[in-house]
Amino acid sequence: MDKFSIHRVPLHPSIRTVQPKPINTQQSFKAHLQEASKHELKVSKHANERIIERKINISEQEWQVVSDKVFEAHSKGVKQPLVLMDQAALIVSAKNATVITAMDRTEAKQQLFTNIDGTIVL
Repeated sequence: MDKFSIHRVPLHPSIRTVQPKPINTQQSFKAHLQEASKHELKVSKHANERIIERKINISEQEWQVVSDKVFEAHSKGVKQPLVLMDQAALIVSAKNATVITAMDRTEAKQQLFTNIDGTIVL
C-alpha cells in the first residue's frame, strides 16, 4: 500500500516585512535634474543647411528654451510641433528630438504648414 505524508500548511503564511530604504530626495532630484538637462535637440543636415543659407542666428540660450519647450510638448503628446521664434520658424520632430527644417519669419508668413500637431510660440 502507498504511504501518504501529510504536511500541515499554516492558515496565515508568515509575511516578511521589508523596511523600505529611505530615499534621499536631494540626490534623486539632482539626478533627475541632470537627466533632464541632457535633453538637447539635434539639427538635421537639411535644417542645418537652411539655417546657414537663410542666415538664421539662434543663441545658445534660445536653443535651450526651444529644447525645453519641445520636450515639454512631447511629454504632453505632441509629436511634430512648429516652433515660432522672433527670427525663425522651426519644424521639429519631438519624437526624435530633431529639428527637421528652419526658415526665417518673413518666409514663414507665406508658408502653409502641414503634418504638425502642435505649435510653440516663443
